[in-house]
Amino acid sequence: MKIVVASDQAGYELKEAIREYLQDRGHEIHDVGTYSKDSVSYAEFSQKAADKIVGGACERGIVICGTGIGVSLVANKNPGVRCALCTNAYMAEMARRHNDANMLALGGRVLAVPYALTLVEIFLEQSYDGGRHQIRLDQIAEHERSIFRD
Repeated sequence: MKIVVASDQAGYELKEAIREYLQDRGHEIHDVGTYSKDSVSYAEFSQKAADKIVGGACERGIVICGTGIGVSLVANKNPGVRCALCTNAYMAEMARRHNDANMLALGGRVLAVPYALTLVEIFLEQSYDGGRHQIRLDQIAEHERSIFRD
């Protein structure tokens, strides 16, 4: 799977652990930064990741800041992006099964690396249930179209 990863400085160490974890499992990783612990704007890097989803270069994305809140807010400003901030296994499962989330937001300052890797694994392995859940996704898509029409 083609997966984009991004973080700010607060999520850098977790991003690096996730990138290595995903590469070891044969995924194609697009790392759009940041590449150090130097202070940067989470908005810039979350947007770079969202661009890879919107443009179709990647199937899924993982964005990380201190709490996961900022990166999720930025990513979800993009039509077609469904970024879920997950802090437990149930949320990661339901993000995929019920919401067909294509991006996962995590908090580098609130999750231990081993647990975050568990959430990543669940997020990538779960399939979308479709069915009654598609009605909501269609409503979201229609709302996005109404906002972005010229």
